[in-house]
Amino acid sequence: MKLQDIYALAVEAGIAADPRGKEAVEKDLSRAKKKWDKAEEKEREFFDRETLTNPYSDTRILYGDGDTEVTKILAGIDIEIGEILLADRMNSKGDSIDLVLAHHPEGHALAGLHDVMHIQEGILAELGVPINVAEGILASRISEVKRALMPINHNKTVDAAKALNIPFMCVHTPADNLVTEFLNKHFSEHKPDTLDDLIDVLKEIPEYRNAAKQKAGPTIILGNGKRTAGKIFVDMTGGTGGSEDAFEKLAIAGVGTIVCMHLSEKHRKKAEKYHINVVIAGHMASDSLGLNLFLDKLETKGVRIIPVAGLDRISRIK
Repeated sequence: MKLQDIYALAVEAGIAADPRGKEAVEKDLSRAKKKWDKAEEKEREFFDRETLTNPYSDTRILYGDGDTEVTKILAGIDIEIGEILLADRMNSKGDSIDLVLAHHPEGHALAGLHDVMHIQEGILAELGVPINVAEGILASRISEVKRALMPINHNKTVDAAKALNIPFMCVHTPADNLVTEFLNKHFSEHKPDTLDDLIDVLKEIPEYRNAAKQKAGPTIILGNGKRTAGKIFVDMTGGTGGSEDAFEKLAIAGVGTIVCMHLSEKHRKKAEKYHINVVIAGHMASDSLGLNLFLDKLETKGVRIIPVAGLDRISRIK
């Protein structure tokens, strides 16, 4: 496959699994097109043209020629300079790594992470929270995340890839959309009644079962095993953690249990206040599941995957 085809496939997979539905994605792309059309020439120099076809600002080719042929990928959850050096070392030993693929964003994809948080507005609306309320809840949190990202040395790892001439890309929200879709379907099929049932159902999935053996598997952090799970909200996509003000609205919308990758202490306290159960599925396990679902699409096209940096590679190719 060519690098540009891998990138296009990531965007396509993310759109197909977007929890808001295709219509919401098309609205995002339409808004980007209108913004481009209205932009003056001096503004267009700074316009991210990828937004015209890709609604996920945290998924980008960070370095490399789109026409590069890719037959072997070094893939991981967090790719930093060490993994770029590892790819270079493997190449020096004849391993022929054509692309380093990260899940968590780097470079300008990290700088733009806050933009994908608007997805959470649509997700809350799908759960029954009025869209104007959802947008109001997220506004300050999105601004907070943007400010927090501003001081970061975004391009450090990208610069290493450039120096060693190693193609580098990241696939964040599309993979998170895939794990969200997978878990929603899994819970729909197995219908866990209690939180203990929910934990058992999660452990049927290899990534979570393996994580549990490493003391990083599914854990109840609010509620107890005998409590009824009720309406389950799989909170796995939308860039990063949302606003703590959302928990009151989620309770009103009938959510009984949130299944997520991670949760800050201030968010946990708000969930507790509104009597919402919380199950931490596991960060690396959830990210591995999402990325694996995307990597399977590449494997079916003959691309070989070398897992590193926290990726528990489980292939579902039969």
